[in-house]
Amino acid sequence: MTHPASIFAPISAPAQSIAGLSRLVLSMTAVIFVIVCTLLAYAMVRFRQRPPDNGREPPQVYGSTEIEIAWTVIPALIVLVLFLAAARVIAVIQNAAPPHDAIEIIVIGHQFWWEFRYPDFNVVTANELHVPVSGPAHQTPTFLTLLSADTDHSFWVPRLAGKTDLIPNHPNRMWIEPQQAGVYFGQCAQYCGTQHAKMLLRVYVQPREAFDRWIRDQRQVAVATDAVSEGRVAFETGPCLACHQVEGIAGNGQYGPNLTHLMSRDTIASGAALNTTENLRRWIRNPDSIKPGAKMPALGLSAQQIDAVTAYLETLR
Repeated sequence: MTHPASIFAPISAPAQSIAGLSRLVLSMTAVIFVIVCTLLAYAMVRFRQRPPDNGREPPQVYGSTEIEIAWTVIPALIVLVLFLAAARVIAVIQNAAPPHDAIEIIVIGHQFWWEFRYPDFNVVTANELHVPVSGPAHQTPTFLTLLSADTDHSFWVPRLAGKTDLIPNHPNRMWIEPQQAGVYFGQCAQYCGTQHAKMLLRVYVQPREAFDRWIRDQRQVAVATDAVSEGRVAFETGPCLACHQVEGIAGNGQYGPNLTHLMSRDTIASGAALNTTENLRRWIRNPDSIKPGAKMPALGLSAQQIDAVTAYLETLR
């Protein structure tokens, strides 16, 4: 079974280039390791002390032009090969130009969650990135602009691409071209604070029809029914809108994830928990119980208010 974070099971063009380079480096270093271990074993056996020797040293060799040339030229050639191979992979990945139909996404790293903006579709979501699969007949790469809202982060989905840092006030770019539908797991790969380990992300690679359908659903405004009006009032009049945004409600909080289609996501708390009613209620009551050190505070709501807000959030699909 393929590990979900294995760099040796790439399904995207950049990851395939990196995996090929990794195999080359591992092969060359494995050969060097075997040669060095073989020479060490030979020296240990061939020149070990024997009873008749009485501690005498074997004949000593002082200087050898041939040996010195060999241990200078051979490592230099190895370094040159590795340098050229790495430079080629870096150039191929960094110099790729987006085609006219490429998907453009803005990725913003926050402590401790991911924000994804699709400027061409007017869609904003969090922690779960949706992209179309790219096939030979219709290549559809996805280009990511990487920004940070606070400190250094690093976007890394091993089966799709190498990690790229998100630096405050310094936009970076990367791209992926997944060729197989599925869900792929990633992580912030740069220590960014107490909840760095739980700054998780998922990439959903979908057939183009499913991706287009997801985009259409995300562009719809969620409509709350009268049955959850109490929860909506609590959400609108409480502190929630200071950090969160829901389309159709007055408020433009940017500090926390956009919740317009919260229930279309499989997880909450940046992948730390499944998006279930019980976990959602627990998250509202005490975020530290799921994610110690999370930036979301405990709001001190009553049990009735928590139930009402949970019921309202469950309508945001």
